[in-house]
Amino acid sequence: MGESLSQTSTAGNDRGEHGGPFDVIVIGAGVTGLYALYRLRELGLSVQSFESGSGVGSTWYWNRYPGCRFDSESYTYGYSFSEELLQEWDWKEYYSGQPKNERYLNYVADKFDLRKHIQLNSHVNSIVFDEEDGLWQVNLQDGLQARGQFLITAVGSLSAYYVPDFEGLDRFQGDWCHTGRWPAEGMDLAGKRVGVIGTGATGIQLITEIAKEVGHLTVFQRTANYAAPLRNGLIDPETQRQIKANYPDIFKRCDETAGSFIHKFDPRSALEVTPEERLEQYERLWAEPGFAKWLSNFYDVMIPGEANEDYAEFVRNKIRERVKDPVVAEKLVPKDHMFGSKRIPCESGYYEVFNQDNVLLVDVREAPIECITPKGVQTTDAEYELDVLIFATGYDAVTGPLNRIEIRGEGGETLKDKFANGPRTLMGISSAGFPNLFTINAASVGNFVRACEPLVDWVSEAICYVRDNGYTRIAVTREAEDGWTQHVSEAGAKILRTQANSWFVGANIPGKARVLLTSPDTAPVMRAKRAEVAAKGYEGFLLQ
Repeated sequence: MGESLSQTSTAGNDRGEHGGPFDVIVIGAGVTGLYALYRLRELGLSVQSFESGSGVGSTWYWNRYPGCRFDSESYTYGYSFSEELLQEWDWKEYYSGQPKNERYLNYVADKFDLRKHIQLNSHVNSIVFDEEDGLWQVNLQDGLQARGQFLITAVGSLSAYYVPDFEGLDRFQGDWCHTGRWPAEGMDLAGKRVGVIGTGATGIQLITEIAKEVGHLTVFQRTANYAAPLRNGLIDPETQRQIKANYPDIFKRCDETAGSFIHKFDPRSALEVTPEERLEQYERLWAEPGFAKWLSNFYDVMIPGEANEDYAEFVRNKIRERVKDPVVAEKLVPKDHMFGSKRIPCESGYYEVFNQDNVLLVDVREAPIECITPKGVQTTDAEYELDVLIFATGYDAVTGPLNRIEIRGEGGETLKDKFANGPRTLMGISSAGFPNLFTINAASVGNFVRACEPLVDWVSEAICYVRDNGYTRIAVTREAEDGWTQHVSEAGAKILRTQANSWFVGANIPGKARVLLTSPDTAPVMRAKRAEVAAKGYEGFLLQ
């Protein structure tokens, strides 16, 4: 047995003084974890967070790779719970970069005195539900343990980084890393032969930046993406004042949209206007920053069919216009999935990179990677010699971070076994057989902070309801879970997000079941469903 955390005291944030058992244990100290600590503490509950990193921020702590930044507007991403915080924090850019974002989350942790509830450098090995006393026992890698009545897994939807199982990686003589674990000290890429595997959102951000300094860059692409111009810029003082004066309206607009972004679809069909009007709208939106060109478009652009293909061809032509070599351009033009079936990567000069003489695009669909050699990457066509190899190969999304912790519920069942064929939950929040456990990130999609705040609020209120009404446990019923799982399957089959082989359906991970990992419903619909469940005394949950 490990040492009890309640009996351990070491100075500093890394090992603070702790009592126990806690009312709520939170796994993670990123965007969701920090707000959960704040909200629960304000409700008078004892809280403790365990964070594997040596600093707070999670996503914005680990993803230090060059070019990492928001793709949603900075002023829509920050927390809304504190008017004082909103007024005193200045977002300097429309789409803020990783260093500033990490500073923001550290500022929040300090301002609200959250660090005393956070234990850093604390990797959770396993979490076990003690059916006798109704407490969750958290077992850390260093042998320490903690116990709590309620457990929130704020582990992130995209935190379990994935490196393909290429033969020979252990023999590579150069430096290598995954973008999700970029070294804190950085990587020396100047003048070197660098290979990047992956051209999703992360790869596109990274490639654009490092192409400015490497000696030679080889990009290994499996799937071309519909990347669109970010058009980032600095926020001038007058605009800053306007933003701060209009936060209530900004958040209201976000609350009303499907993905909690500030952009709202045009209610007209692309097919009901003239070709000239349609093209005029396409061009106008293309010139705007961020996701406007995706989420402010005609509504049926986001529905499989003729309108979607019409706009997809518009985007393909935009790509062709920017790449000088027509052969390379066609490799960069997506033809195997519909526009919007994957989250659209935003870029700042990505396509022009391929006009550089020192950049080579390798299509690994035409010539698959066979292995990693001591000198570089071997495809079926050639060996590419490299000094540095970077994996921008994405994440085992949503269930991946949960599955990397052994979480055992009633009867010793593990969440990993239960989720083997896809997540089985009610509203993504909780799973039958795992009482008092809230898998909070599994319920979130879209503009992340706008989605996570109401989720944390709902979970916090549910915990208070349990305690205030003399109960000790809240657990999903099997019937409610079955109904929700069926809803996700049936409704999910009709939406654009399931039409491509992306992380949304787990298709990027070999052997993972292909099912929608998030809710098929819009953010407003999900908030309404959660509110209805609560109003009916937590219908679908068993209270004991």
